[in-house]
Amino acid sequence: MPDKPSHASADAADQADAETSGLLGAADIRRIAADAGVTPTKKFGQNFVIDPGTVRRIARTAEIGADDQVMEVGPGLGSLTLALLETGAAVTAVEIDPPLAERLPHTIAERMPQATERFAVINRDALKVTPDDTPALAQSESFTLVANLPYNVATPIIITLLERYPNLSSFVVMVQKEVADRLCAKPGSKIYGTPSVKLQWFGEAERAGVIGRNVFWPAPNVDSALVKFTRTHTDLTDDDVAARKRTFALVDAAFAQRRKTLHAALKKTVPASAFETAGIDATLRGETLTIDRFAALAAAVEADAS
Repeated sequence: MPDKPSHASADAADQADAETSGLLGAADIRRIAADAGVTPTKKFGQNFVIDPGTVRRIARTAEIGADDQVMEVGPGLGSLTLALLETGAAVTAVEIDPPLAERLPHTIAERMPQATERFAVINRDALKVTPDDTPALAQSESFTLVANLPYNVATPIIITLLERYPNLSSFVVMVQKEVADRLCAKPGSKIYGTPSVKLQWFGEAERAGVIGRNVFWPAPNVDSALVKFTRTHTDLTDDDVAARKRTFALVDAAFAQRRKTLHAALKKTVPASAFETAGIDATLRGETLTIDRFAALAAAVEADAS
């Protein structure tokens, strides 16, 4: 039986691929980090991808190509950024860490100079970024979010961007496997919760594969997974936005007391008549309801109050 390849030989193979493609291998990542005086920090949830095959896989899963507009959140040292640019797409990167945001354009110029005109980076928190900050994305008919998201803020970033950018039409994100499971969970499962329900408002999510720990530096203590999402609903009017906010408020309240029935969890905000109007059994728990049922209940509450 042949010996398994060692980590050293695997790294060498990845590095050889990186050198011929313009993508970044493990040695490149460590060199760039050292040159920039950057050390991965837990504060920003930084785990840099060191495998060219993984970032190509993410770009391929996102189905992007020339003339597409892409937002990348948390580009780090540029591993995924280069794979996205390799497709011919235009990339707007949102990076919260100033040294990384400052270094990234240099990496693009060094590794893929032909792509510099299709690339922009802004030093901003993704939870605070607005269409005014990203004119290329705001002016495009649609764009795709592709990102390796920090585990602790993945869900807030996804929901916030979907709320803020009505032309965000799809995304592929790499997140902690447990986060991916929750985002894609169906009603009735033990992990179905606020992320699962709220994402349903905007569209449909599915798992798109598992990512091992060894493709990161430093290696995290958890496995990662890809989530692929397609938007099917956009809030077109102020009334739509108001309906979403009312619905999400009910979702938050229902799952704040997960083991309680809807009647018990929502007794301060939902009268019995609203349950009747919406055709919802008040003895059910929140984890059994789809987003449509929550929306119907929110509408019934609004009608009851007017």
